[in-house]
Amino acid sequence: MQTIRAAVCREFGKPFTIENVQIRDPNAGEVQVDIDACAICHSDINFADGGWPTPLPAVYGHEAAGRVCAVGDGVTKVAVGDPVLVTLVRSCGTCPACASAHPANCETPGHAGDGPLFTPQGDPIFHGLDAAAFAEKAVVDQSQIQKLPDGVPMDSAALISCGVITGVGAAVNTGSVRPGMDVVVIGAGGVGLNAIQGAAIAGARRIIAVDLNDDKLEAAQEFGATHALNAAGKPWKAVKQLTGRGADVVLVTVGAAQVYDTATRYLAPMGRVIMVGMPHAGAASSYEPMLVARMGNAMVGSFMGDVILSRDVPWIVDLYQQGRLKLDDLISGRWSLDQINEALDNTRSGTARRNVIVF
Repeated sequence: MQTIRAAVCREFGKPFTIENVQIRDPNAGEVQVDIDACAICHSDINFADGGWPTPLPAVYGHEAAGRVCAVGDGVTKVAVGDPVLVTLVRSCGTCPACASAHPANCETPGHAGDGPLFTPQGDPIFHGLDAAAFAEKAVVDQSQIQKLPDGVPMDSAALISCGVITGVGAAVNTGSVRPGMDVVVIGAGGVGLNAIQGAAIAGARRIIAVDLNDDKLEAAQEFGATHALNAAGKPWKAVKQLTGRGADVVLVTVGAAQVYDTATRYLAPMGRVIMVGMPHAGAASSYEPMLVARMGNAMVGSFMGDVILSRDVPWIVDLYQQGRLKLDDLISGRWSLDQINEALDNTRSGTARRNVIVF
């Protein structure tokens, strides 16, 4: 056991406490990572606020990067000292989802009850999102990491672990955006900006950003949106005027149930809504099934951009190194672990692209 500092959630909706906790050595198939940077995702906030309740106390954080400091038996993909991403994508490799090349939807549950974190008294701390990276070290399954080339800044690399693969992957993998398609991205936050980048990389003809915040719409155009529409009113009408028929793909990147009520209205015949943003558990949406059926439309869920880490991370990193995919510009602020509650509040305000905790 080692003693490390971590941000611990002890009560939903209350500030984290910075505590000394115990972390065990990696078991067989696990990797221990010295965390250099962990970005704040809205999923972390949803968990911390009780929107998706977990046992408490808990440590969250899942959008991280660092260096391997120890490996368990049987680990062959990385060695001590390697720079790596740490993600929540834990996959068994053998279930039907994994065997059909969809590891992000692995059907084998993690082992949250057998996590690596404990209080000084020996009581278990919930291993949030199978990563618990709001801490100086993390122990994760080897399937959750991907080696990075040397020289990639850790604060920028951390963003790939969730926000980038979720947004870019939703466009490229789940949405199957192809050259010439018209794409709408609803929500121009961190994930939305990456969905825009993904649509641009895939060769979309028009990429129309929709948001209530004009500053975010301006940012969307910096990241590749060809048009920007304020969500007030009925922006789907403007989309159909711009495209002549509607969108081939609509990427919903905000976790607000009411947004899904109107998402299908943007679609052209045979178009698809890609459901990326996840509202709180129990939230419901409604739409008119007759129109969806008549138009041959589809609504498809996208979790973590349907990523395959070993396939997708290398080309994403390569595009970043070529200057064709923005990472550095996604960072709104860098904060210490002691400042995490301020960083969370800043993220809740809705103005941040990504805040990063730097160790």
